[in-house]
Amino acid sequence: MTEIRLYMFQTGHIRQKEVDIKLGRGQGEFITPIPWYLITHPKGNVVIDGGIALEAAQDPKGHWGTTADVYYPLLTEEETCINQMVKAGFKVEDVKYVLHSHLHLDHTGATGRFPNATYIVQRSEYEYAFNADWFSAGGYIRKDFDKPGLDWFFLEGDKTDGFDLYDDGVIKLYTSPGHSPGHQSFLITLPESGPIMLVIDAAYTLDHWNEKCLPGFMTSAVETVRSVKKLRMLAKQTDAIVVTGHDLEGWKQFKKVPDFYA
Repeated sequence: MTEIRLYMFQTGHIRQKEVDIKLGRGQGEFITPIPWYLITHPKGNVVIDGGIALEAAQDPKGHWGTTADVYYPLLTEEETCINQMVKAGFKVEDVKYVLHSHLHLDHTGATGRFPNATYIVQRSEYEYAFNADWFSAGGYIRKDFDKPGLDWFFLEGDKTDGFDLYDDGVIKLYTSPGHSPGHQSFLITLPESGPIMLVIDAAYTLDHWNEKCLPGFMTSAVETVRSVKKLRMLAKQTDAIVVTGHDLEGWKQFKKVPDFYA
């Protein structure tokens, strides 16, 4: 039987200005890691996000267009989702679900890569991605998620808040809008390590998590603040380890593949 484990991967980094990550900060260069996750489970393996798409590693400017002038991907083809998984000994066909925190360009590396998978996203995020407002449209690369033949499953906001993927308490999805309209975060509860909260971009950094700054990219400041407050309460109630979305120093403290949390 497959053991329940959480593996933490990384598809390189993105180079941008500090102000793009921390609102009101400086114009200096700021490098952020791009995490993604694999959970092995007896009922089928689960990928969360998948980082940056392969095409952006092959041709950053060609795939991301003018967005690459602001956010530039720093990764090789070997660092992309499928290549890392295969190298680590996992089979593509064993992935049953791909969970999308949201559909921004650094979180769609797994979309359409797994032939047996159902792709789960908030309906509000999926619909917004096709018609994003002008100030956030650059964060969505339609070629990454507008793919024929994918088996999509849509969650319905507060109606499905706390959705339990396998109905066993291991993988739960929580709405956390603000960074994007349909953003969601994940609470992974492991047999030995206990709860680990994958905040994703509900909080870019520990400064954001600790309410010291707002992120440099968001669709609603009010929703952003309220989502962090909600997740902080949930983390307190469950005594969860918290993993923020793009904190360079914070990310260094966690185990990376081939190590894992069990």
